[in-house]
Amino acid sequence: MMPIRHLLAVCLAFAPAACAATGTAAITATATATATATATAPAALRLELPRPTGPHPVGRDVLYLVDKSRKDPWVPASGPRRLMVSMYYPARSATGAAVPYLDQEEAASLIRRKAPGSGLPAQVISGIRTHARAGAPPEGGRHPLVVLSPGLGLPRASLTSLSEDLASRGYVVAAVDHAYESSGTTFPGVGLLTCAPLCDQPKPPEGGKAAITRSRAADLAFVLDRLTGRHPAWGRAALIDRRRIGVAGHSLGGDAASATMLADRRIKAGVNLDGTVNVALPATGLGDRAFLLMGSQSEHSPGRDRTWDDTWRALRGWKRWLTVAGAEHDSFTDLAVPKSAAGLSSPGTIAAGRAVELTRTYVAAFYDRHLRNGRQPLPADPEVTFHGGR
Repeated sequence: MMPIRHLLAVCLAFAPAACAATGTAAITATATATATATATAPAALRLELPRPTGPHPVGRDVLYLVDKSRKDPWVPASGPRRLMVSMYYPARSATGAAVPYLDQEEAASLIRRKAPGSGLPAQVISGIRTHARAGAPPEGGRHPLVVLSPGLGLPRASLTSLSEDLASRGYVVAAVDHAYESSGTTFPGVGLLTCAPLCDQPKPPEGGKAAITRSRAADLAFVLDRLTGRHPAWGRAALIDRRRIGVAGHSLGGDAASATMLADRRIKAGVNLDGTVNVALPATGLGDRAFLLMGSQSEHSPGRDRTWDDTWRALRGWKRWLTVAGAEHDSFTDLAVPKSAAGLSSPGTIAAGRAVELTRTYVAAFYDRHLRNGRQPLPADPEVTFHGGR
């Protein structure tokens, strides 16, 4: 049974409207009722990601891509490089089946790697309510494309809130899982592939983490090829405006964002969410292309991470460096929410819902400016510090 303090945190983090009815008594009653129901059936607990903020409903398709030109770099005997991609897009209506957060096996694997001993049942994570609908009819027109890469050891699902929010604002989003680099991803005809062959090795691969980053850059370039080439792998590829492409990622995925831009001129703008930079930029940076660094105040303020100091000096185009007070590493993903609910966040950490809100707001404002030719400055919030000007 999940402790009542965890259940109350779940209520506040995932369903604030239900908890905020009329003060403390209502909150206590809600938590007590939930605890009673969960004492016998913890899997019945329903968690919900924050709703997207844009005007459009959100659709989602899933692609299984195989790069036959490359062997898998971590398990060569497994064959060619495999990727799973969730395609989020603005829809005309919210029709179609609700999209699951993770399947049961993926959820159990995520808990084993990221929250062992938390007591969270796999059903709670796999049952997190999302807001995209499978195969919903798309909104017409052409839309900017943003490619997302998660942190090492995390699945693409960890960026669901950001993906759904961007799609609701009129972007097409490709969230990518890289084989053998997540807590666990199910591949058709193959089964669950975990990060064990890479993450659980006694030492990093030859070339260190930079080798992983460069491999991801090749993965993301391949995804762009398959989405924007002459014979695209996605049946809705006509939604993509090939002239307006961005890339973003969390942790090692953020490092991969700048590395992919170095290798691929198709990308106009990139975002690193709290990722140490393993592939250093040359003196010419990324040319005139835009880049946003957004990280935790404790780890990524000037002087805290030399790789951010070096990256900032190398960037030559439009650039901003933001830090968020009270943020942890996972605060830039929606996993901050179940982490908070399970009582695993450090004291003084920014509220999970607020962290998700800030991440979505600033990433969307950045892409609105650079993929939609907006001219408004980035927002100003009390938790966010700008280093080097607004």
